[in-house]
Amino acid sequence: MNSELDPIVAIATAPGRGGIGIVRLSGRDLTPVLEGVLGRTSLVPRRATLTRFRDAAGEPIDEGIAILFPAPHSYTGETVLELQGHGGPVVLRRLLARCLEAGRAVGLRLAEPGEFTRRAFLNDRLDLAQAEAVADLIDAATETAARLAARSLAGEFSAAVHTLAEAVTELRTLVEATLDFPEEEIDFLEASHAHGRLAAIRAQLEDVLLRARQGARLREGLHVVLVGSPNVGKSSLLNALAGEELAIVTAIPGTTRDRIAGSLEIDGVPLAIVDTAGVRATADEVERIGIERTLAEVEKADVVLHIVDATAPAADAEVLARVGERTRRGVPVLTVVNKIDLTGEPPGLCGARIAVSAKTSAGLEALRAELLRIAGLQAGAGEAAFLARERHLQALGAAREHLAAAHAHAGQGNRQLELFAEELRLAGQRLGEITGEVTADDLLGRIFSRFCIGK
Repeated sequence: MNSELDPIVAIATAPGRGGIGIVRLSGRDLTPVLEGVLGRTSLVPRRATLTRFRDAAGEPIDEGIAILFPAPHSYTGETVLELQGHGGPVVLRRLLARCLEAGRAVGLRLAEPGEFTRRAFLNDRLDLAQAEAVADLIDAATETAARLAARSLAGEFSAAVHTLAEAVTELRTLVEATLDFPEEEIDFLEASHAHGRLAAIRAQLEDVLLRARQGARLREGLHVVLVGSPNVGKSSLLNALAGEELAIVTAIPGTTRDRIAGSLEIDGVPLAIVDTAGVRATADEVERIGIERTLAEVEKADVVLHIVDATAPAADAEVLARVGERTRRGVPVLTVVNKIDLTGEPPGLCGARIAVSAKTSAGLEALRAELLRIAGLQAGAGEAAFLARERHLQALGAAREHLAAAHAHAGQGNRQLELFAEELRLAGQRLGEITGEVTADDLLGRIFSRFCIGK
């Protein structure tokens, strides 16, 4: 296993050609690289210096800018050197190789994925939630997700979790003080307002959990699958929602033989919408395979839109039955009545169904709003969310269960203070897992291995 003390180097810009390419180094001693590549023993800290990057024979590899960030005031908390040159792959590979050659004496090696950010975490430059926000900011698929990731990187989510953890710790301290000094005969629950404190903490946790769930949905998006009989307008609806001609639309039944996916955004929520083959009994082998793929896609859906023809709304009972067999427990199946331009039915939500016209776009806004509601969001609610991950939700959920258990132990006639204190300890521990105050090395390995090399 590579040592956390080794100096590291990597190309920090994306693969391919570009105007600028960056080679980044981090370590305790980068002097050999300064001397071998730049012909200097030092640089003015945090000042861009125009220089030539040279090979072992002194011949120029490239000309660019070098910036030195001395420890501890750098991204990683170690001394960081950035060499910014031209973004050609060959030039960057030569510069990288030269850095490794010049830094061999101090053990310079290639960085592993996410190792720069891992070192920032280990050196207390970022907590774990902030470190994950770095990857989320890079991977953000919508403007809303990018804004939320930037806020998490600035510490907003971490601050909310820290506030919760501190309140839990303070309450636990009072409980344990009572256990340590029972001779004082102080009624702890009354004197310290423990019930009120615990209720306030639980309410605060519910707010953080709600905002985290909203953020998780904004981060992950919705996987929406369109199903129905042939010629009910699934492909037309896909095109209307996506705003472009993604699927072929004809009057011939069975035109769509395989899945067609489109991506769109509704109020910052990314949606992957999948058009599928019409479900019906058929002897056509290719169409039969397409229908089986439709049902397989349903098994992965977060929302199933069952499209029916407004001119024959009761003709799809068999389709609904087959789809229902393959839909995961708890996944909503929303009936969308299409082609209301042919029947004169008013558009919008009516009970458990939405009436629309893919041809005229009538009712599509109501459909978008309903998809937002299913995602647990209202228009504009995403701005208050925390861009959370599944592990954050699990930790918050576990903390909520421990606080509920603490409440039970502190109930009237059931003042089991030892158990009360233990449940508070466990709740604080789960909250600490979010920011990395309490974490395991294998968790760090899983988190940072998903980062790109050079970050």
